[in-house]
Amino acid sequence: MRMTWLALAAAGVLTAPRWLPEQVVALRVKVFEKVNGDNAITFPNATVGPDRFREVYGHPSANGRSKGAGLSDLFWYWLSPGPEVHQEHLEAGPRYDDVARTTLALLAGPSESFATAASRCARRVLDELVPGRVTLVRLRDLAMPLWAEYFYELVFGEPCPRAGRELIVAHANDVVTSLKCTGLRHPRRRAALTRYLATRVTEVRVALPASLSAQEQVHYLQGTFFNTAVVQMSEAFAHLVLALAQHPEVAERAGHDDRYFAHVLDETFRRYPLFGIAHRITTGEIELDENTTLPTGSVLCFSYPDYHASGYAEPEKFDPDRWAHLSAKTAHHIPFGIAANRPCPAWRISPIALRAATREVLRRFTLHSTVAHTRSLPHRGPCLLVRKGQSLPVTTLALIGAGLRLRDRWEDVWRSVVQLVLGTAMVLDARRLRLAERYFATHDTHGCPVPHRSEVTR
Repeated sequence: MRMTWLALAAAGVLTAPRWLPEQVVALRVKVFEKVNGDNAITFPNATVGPDRFREVYGHPSANGRSKGAGLSDLFWYWLSPGPEVHQEHLEAGPRYDDVARTTLALLAGPSESFATAASRCARRVLDELVPGRVTLVRLRDLAMPLWAEYFYELVFGEPCPRAGRELIVAHANDVVTSLKCTGLRHPRRRAALTRYLATRVTEVRVALPASLSAQEQVHYLQGTFFNTAVVQMSEAFAHLVLALAQHPEVAERAGHDDRYFAHVLDETFRRYPLFGIAHRITTGEIELDENTTLPTGSVLCFSYPDYHASGYAEPEKFDPDRWAHLSAKTAHHIPFGIAANRPCPAWRISPIALRAATREVLRRFTLHSTVAHTRSLPHRGPCLLVRKGQSLPVTTLALIGAGLRLRDRWEDVWRSVVQLVLGTAMVLDARRLRLAERYFATHDTHGCPVPHRSEVTR
């Protein structure tokens, strides 16, 4: 009997990579469903299918950002410091208008300048971090300093000093690691960047919103450019380069064909959307049909992966050629959100910068990776970079590929457990702190302090 139990235990351990991650993910989903609460509705669903997804997403009443959603406490927890002035979470009104104008002013300029800056930053980082003939990297780790330098130049109009880059990378990495529940957040690490930006805030290329306090201006820069921008571009770059590493025929063609590169980028964003769920709170009723109305205060959760997987033949297949006869405007494809409901302000410059930086990689290296490629990218994109003009024996590449694949599968086992434990811990901590709920208890939706009841009755 003892030998039977030992055999079963051994079989469970050896087969864990096949079944444990999936089971842990299911548990994590249940944890986050509890956070959403009973008034949360995920789209597309049986009532609102993919064909009506944009309609509901773009409805004028689907415009609440944070107030009234339990999920907001969790997002604010992950995005702190300064989530109340983060452009994605500001409620509609004068403060949002001021912030949006400033962001667009910083993102304005000729396309060539954005491409040149991305190429320049990529060259500097690749020269520094990948000097050898053969280098094994984690693509997101490689991308972080690249985009830290890029957005520093964009904001301040000058090269990024090493100290600044290190602080930006530490902060952005801390945010994305906690978002993926692979590590806890570190407020002191984030505060170090806040203090640094406070010494530079007067040197920004454009005037910052006068409606924000000096501290809020720092938090706006930190949240918009050195959190969201750096994180999202690093994730996009890692997904794109990993896809090219796993489809060498695509990489070969994308290196010189601009039109095809656009198809590759569309397919990468379709297959691996940067946003998982975008949540909005209804500020009025939304009538779906004569029998169904979404009440005011509903939390609408728009699932990008589910929407991007609908309406395509073989949706799980990575196939850039499908875009030769598809239009991104009419397909189920909203990589930057939708125009009717606050799209990503970097929708124009992101493809330009990504193409320029990726071309620098393709000019220097051939890419090899055998790891699993999922939307969440918790392994940060392990990839072997082999310098052009060099070569490795086929058997060596095969052995390295097998080793990468095996390591990735076993990492996924412990990483899944870590994500469940740390994710649950952060959910509970966010519920304890109630950052969004407490903020809106003392401020109106426009960020103005609400007088205490005793002050009103005096």
